Amino acid sequence: MGTKSSIEWTESTWNPVTGCTKISPGCDHCYAERLALRLQAMGQPNYANGFKLTVQERMLELPLRWKLPQVIFVNSMSDLFHKDVPAEYIHRVFGVMNQAVWHRFQILTKRSQRLARLSPKINWRPHIWMGVSVESHEYTFRIDHLRETQAHVKFLSLEPLLGPLPDLNLQGIDWVIVGGESGPGARAMRIEWVLDIRDQCLAAGVPFFFKQWGGCGLSSRRAVEMILALCRGLLTKAW
Repeated sequence: MGTKSSIEWTESTWNPVTGCTKISPGCDHCYAERLALRLQAMGQPNYANGFKLTVQERMLELPLRWKLPQVIFVNSMSDLFHKDVPAEYIHRVFGVMNQAVWHRFQILTKRSQRLARLSPKINWRPHIWMGVSVESHEYTFRIDHLRETQAHVKFLSLEPLLGPLPDLNLQGIDWVIVGGESGPGARAMRIEWVLDIRDQCLAAGVPFFFKQWGGCGLSSRRAVEMILALCRGLLTKAW
């Protein structure tokens, strides 16, 4: 399924793979899992397997049919570097992206070790952006793996942010997204964590994008205070 996206940092989604498995605490309340099961119940054919990892070959060439340039989030409903996605298929996905030079592609993974391992054999062109998700200090090693890749544009998705991230190494990082968790059971994100990351980005000259507070019952007054605090020195999107 390729659709217009409500995700603030992209425009459309393209899912040549659907389904995933949980790998770290950031996955606990996975929005993609909830949505996949809902689409399965609605009879959407791409989700006949629910959230079981499924290669969607018939979706592979979809971006080539989109003639209007778009910013495309690749695999919003999966993880391209999941261990069960064949390496040959990953290269086919990159082959399509390398043909569709009029788009900008954004790939996000938690499987940073496999990303680093496959990266030397990938044809990285400037319109293909690569990012990793980091939800807490225990997973900052993913940033080091991202730095090892040959991707021209490297970004971080610090969402859902579940703890402070002091002393981030932002060398070689081009963009940072921060967001709280939303949906059922959303875990709290503290304003101090966000402001500290913002300040680190400002010091490093890295664009910072605040996506959302999340769903943990922030009062309207506190929300206004947070927005004003974030706006002080806030950097813009990376495009």
